[in-house]
Amino acid sequence: MQRDTGARSAPVYTARIDVCPVARTSLPGTLLAPSAARRFVRAALADWAGLGLLGLCALCQGGAGCPPGGHSTDRFVDDVVLVVDELVTNAVVHAGTTAELLCRFEASTQQAPAAVVVEVSDHHPARTVNSEPDGADQSGIPEYGRGLHLVGAMAERWGITFHAALKTVWARLPVDGWDTRSLPAGDPVAGRGSAGAELLVPGRQRAGRDDRDWEGRGALSFLAEASDLLAGQLDEDMVAALAGQLLVPRLADWCAIWLDGESGRSVGGKGPGGGSPRLARVWHSDESRIEQLHEALDREPPSLPGGVRSGTVPIAWPPAGEPGSGDGTAALACPLVAGGRALGVLLIARHGLLPVPGEMTSLIEDFARRVALAISAARQYTRQATISQVLQRGLLPSKVGQIPGVDSFLVYEPSDDGVAGGDFYDIFPAGSGGRWCFMLGDVQGSGPEAAVVTGLARPWLRLLAREGYQVAQVLDRLNGLLLDDATEAAEAAALLVAAASAASSGGQGVQEGPQARFLSLLYGEVVASPADAGGGGGVRCTLASAGHPLPLLLRPDGTVHAAAEPQMLLGVVDDVAYQSRTFELEPGDTLLCVTDGVTERRSGSRMFDDEDGLAKVLAGCAGLPAQGVAERIRAAVYEFAQAPPKDDLALLVLQAR
Repeated sequence: MQRDTGARSAPVYTARIDVCPVARTSLPGTLLAPSAARRFVRAALADWAGLGLLGLCALCQGGAGCPPGGHSTDRFVDDVVLVVDELVTNAVVHAGTTAELLCRFEASTQQAPAAVVVEVSDHHPARTVNSEPDGADQSGIPEYGRGLHLVGAMAERWGITFHAALKTVWARLPVDGWDTRSLPAGDPVAGRGSAGAELLVPGRQRAGRDDRDWEGRGALSFLAEASDLLAGQLDEDMVAALAGQLLVPRLADWCAIWLDGESGRSVGGKGPGGGSPRLARVWHSDESRIEQLHEALDREPPSLPGGVRSGTVPIAWPPAGEPGSGDGTAALACPLVAGGRALGVLLIARHGLLPVPGEMTSLIEDFARRVALAISAARQYTRQATISQVLQRGLLPSKVGQIPGVDSFLVYEPSDDGVAGGDFYDIFPAGSGGRWCFMLGDVQGSGPEAAVVTGLARPWLRLLAREGYQVAQVLDRLNGLLLDDATEAAEAAALLVAAASAASSGGQGVQEGPQARFLSLLYGEVVASPADAGGGGGVRCTLASAGHPLPLLLRPDGTVHAAAEPQMLLGVVDDVAYQSRTFELEPGDTLLCVTDGVTERRSGSRMFDDEDGLAKVLAGCAGLPAQGVAERIRAAVYEFAQAPPKDDLALLVLQAR
């Protein structure tokens, strides 16, 4: 029987017992691949366990060797998941390609016991496999993987197979005999697998507990899942909250996290301004005690000995003289340090008289490193987003002008990626004579490079307009300025590349210069119409489009047509003469200007402006005011697809009174 759920990452396997079940999937070449692989393998093994392949019958066929209560598959599943996690991480990080994952069950024979074989293939066969642990800190503990030593220690056999376009790393994990591997005979936790996590849950009897069951299995699984959850968080308070929920009640009865300010401080000391660290999160296994614990901890943060930058430090809690002091609570404080910078302190506590075992302190230190790295990444993202927002506000006008005789409405929504976008706009008076100018542009690309062009283009346009240049002349001169600026940038980059090539000996590779600085622009001017001398209303509009979505003119009767002709992007070639078009904007006429964030909004393979989609929506806006037109267009853009827009969204509506 074949089952295919249709999902890319869902197991596809054969359910007949006399045929070896196989599950396979393709994984992206990103850091999300290991977590997807873990979920995939767990789902496949759960299905096979449901078929009896990993349970009592598959292991011993009900013979005398079956322990009371049968076999538990918890630990075996964790073993397989950890091996898959390491192999996929190796493929993604060290090969940098997509990965193919195959998981196969092999039934027992007279020559070999039942086993699960995992294979991970990448598409970079020339790249060597990482067989050594990655970079380690001063204590020698690796932070980013344990290499294939872990695979070799957990698998019965493993190896590497090279093909013309593939490299496959495989490992075989036998089902028989796993339940007592690496545990001494008679160990009370033998056979309980990753359920050893229960040994650390507060409230159970401490006598006879053995935390060694975490070492190498449950602990590694816990750290892998913790890394997966923490890595995607972009807010330091959310990182602190997740850390608390991961620790309590699994490893501690309660925990607290203090975070230092961005300016940093020495661990356990005061900040540069004399302030104390901020208590970001408190978590207790008994939620009714969280508020009381928060108040007590907020009064007195932990004070670590000077110079402590790593490891755990025993802390007396509650402090001497406080109610409850000396009750036997084992508390550990662990500094949160990333990149040599102190970020805060993690404090955990376990009730009881027994000290925290050495294996547990190592696990806590490893977990604290991951928390610190996640907090550092979240702070870096926050800084970048803040800089981009400040830069974006500085590149755009604080307010737009109001053209006499014209109602205007602007919608501008930058994409939610924390990077300064390339869309810009403006409405401003251009000297005497009642001339008003408007613009809506889009610099190709995003980020700092696009922000540089935006920061140049808008002031240049204002200057040229106020110098008296007409619409077509403004575009001609802006095109020349962009080309001159791009030429200077290319020459400077060429000099840097030449200097670097002369300094290097035998270096290979191709240096790419900066991308051309080009933009699309819709630029126009509005003056009072000569026919308005008698007070009839309306204005005269002159505009030009350079590589930009064409503006649309809506008449009161619902007819829509383009108000400009398509022309070349600015900053591409210098032998182009731009042309403008002049027309009367009669009372009730509406001019719609948009960026490609509107016209190229995607839903699958379709775009919003396919088959004149924008014009059709605009035709239904006849009779609406300028604001109503803008809001209806915006709503139509959002309704076109379920996913939020990925590009900046900008539209300008001008309506003659």
